[in-house]
Amino acid sequence: MISCFTFITLAGCASAEPEIPVAVRIANATPAASVTARGETVPVGTSNADAADDPAIWRNAADPAQSLIVGTDKKAGLYVYGLDGKTRDFLDAGRVNNVDLKDGVTINGSAGILVVASDRNDLAQAKLALFRLDPATAKLTALGKVDGGAGEAYGVCMGRDDAGLYAFIVLKDGTINQIALDASGAAPTGRIVRSMKLGTQSEGCAVDDRTHRLYVAEEDVGLWRFDARAIGATTPIRIAAADGKNIVADAEGVAIAPMGEKDGYVVLSSQGDNAYVLYRLSDDSYVGRFRVVDGAIGGSEETDGIELMLGDFGPNYPGGLFIAQDGHNAAAAQNFKLVAWDDVVRALGLPR
Repeated sequence: MISCFTFITLAGCASAEPEIPVAVRIANATPAASVTARGETVPVGTSNADAADDPAIWRNAADPAQSLIVGTDKKAGLYVYGLDGKTRDFLDAGRVNNVDLKDGVTINGSAGILVVASDRNDLAQAKLALFRLDPATAKLTALGKVDGGAGEAYGVCMGRDDAGLYAFIVLKDGTINQIALDASGAAPTGRIVRSMKLGTQSEGCAVDDRTHRLYVAEEDVGLWRFDARAIGATTPIRIAAADGKNIVADAEGVAIAPMGEKDGYVVLSSQGDNAYVLYRLSDDSYVGRFRVVDGAIGGSEETDGIELMLGDFGPNYPGGLFIAQDGHNAAAAQNFKLVAWDDVVRALGLPR
């Protein structure tokens, strides 16, 4: 039996047919360049389970090699890692699925790094769990939770404009609630300012603060963008379909590589064939695909969350850092693979 869901002009269908083997999906997909990871994190503590999910990056501008990674174990809580992959902190936060962060946010009266995670401890009522990251100690401190709307929390990303700071929480049914955040007081507050909708299960998202665009992955359908402004239109624009070639379902993690005033790339995890696909931000055109394959460090497969930040991250990642969740980390529990963005640029022949 095939069930279909439609919203406005959007349609997504789920089939009960047997799953196509990964080898076949890879063979049918558009060819992808190969890169290898230069680092990896310690595996998450939850073994024998789909547990590691989504990373976020804080860049230490004063000492880039001392930058930090926040990653979710969606069964247990939040990890903080150094670029050497070692655990710097773990906070038991329960079932937190996706994570994002912003620096320079006023938190209880002083500027700091705000970490926001999609909290699915209550499957009927989504929450945003807020934390402060101390860059000196790499420790997380829980600040509190705000309402994310009725439904199961799934994806989350943050955006900022002249009107304020926002979190976009993607519910499992494709609802996207935009929440105005205020962490300046003793306890954080949040207010849903508008809602958007995709037709079926969705998760990964990212915001381009330069152009005020929100990018969201609808797992079986493809990649969409919205106006990220609270006063903007709520109608989605499709960038690319999950056609089994460039995007092989599921479409999962989303990240942005901003270049110049409005160009760069949006990167999507093509989970079905263990690849990552790039589209140009300026015109939504297809750019290329790559995979993280086995080298001195293992590759990444069945990736959920990804993150990408350009800039200097020290000698191993001088042009930027790309991080991918690894769904099959050999015999160990799942972890995150660290890739030099320069290696991706070279593999795809991208302009520098």
